[in-house]
Amino acid sequence: MNQTSDNNKALYTLSGLTKHYVMGEVTVKALRGVDLQIATGESLVILGPSGSGKSTLLNIIGGLDTPTSGELFYRGENLSRHTENQRTLYRRHNIGFIFQFYNLMPNLTARENVELATEISDDPMQPAEALELVGLGQRMDHFPAQLSGGEQQRVAIARAIAKKPDVLLCDEPTGALDITTGKVVLKALDEIGERLGTTVIVITHNASIAGMADRVVHMMDGSVREIITNKTRTPVEELEW
Repeated sequence: MNQTSDNNKALYTLSGLTKHYVMGEVTVKALRGVDLQIATGESLVILGPSGSGKSTLLNIIGGLDTPTSGELFYRGENLSRHTENQRTLYRRHNIGFIFQFYNLMPNLTARENVELATEISDDPMQPAEALELVGLGQRMDHFPAQLSGGEQQRVAIARAIAKKPDVLLCDEPTGALDITTGKVVLKALDEIGERLGTTVIVITHNASIAGMADRVVHMMDGSVREIITNKTRTPVEELEW
């Protein structure tokens, strides 16, 4: 199983991660001993069908959930032993979240939606700069209802990157979009990773997206079944689904 080539460059090290949910008399094993390393600045796609554990894994990496057992290290620090307050600070300062649905405030402009993130950051970008990075410099004073689905998703990306996170965690970011609009969003993520050195982790059930990543983690039944390194990344423009 391929891991990162240099352990010293690992941003994350996951060791034996499990996650069990007790539902009445039934225990659901969402993760079954996941081992993985993720490098700084890496583009990673986590691929698998519904129920494979990929969302659970993303939530644990993002500090939204905790493992039942195993360890998760971020820059050598054991996140699995953090208190809730420590996880809150970790999410606030290190992680940008992008979801399938944009979660924008409808009564705020694009600029004002991005400002929500910058207000809780120590050294944020200017909202206008973040919106320029995703190609919305001319739309920053528009409200969500005046924007297309792809534009709203790019506002969500701008909001996530405005606090200059080390990591972008993307949960089915093109799931609600058509292929043309989806490519625009993926291109924005790709360019942000290249320009800012951000580690970009995308979970999806869409295998066609996998070619754009440095590595692809295939999950099934709560386990990592295969990790593939793409020798050559496919340009977003050439993806088809």
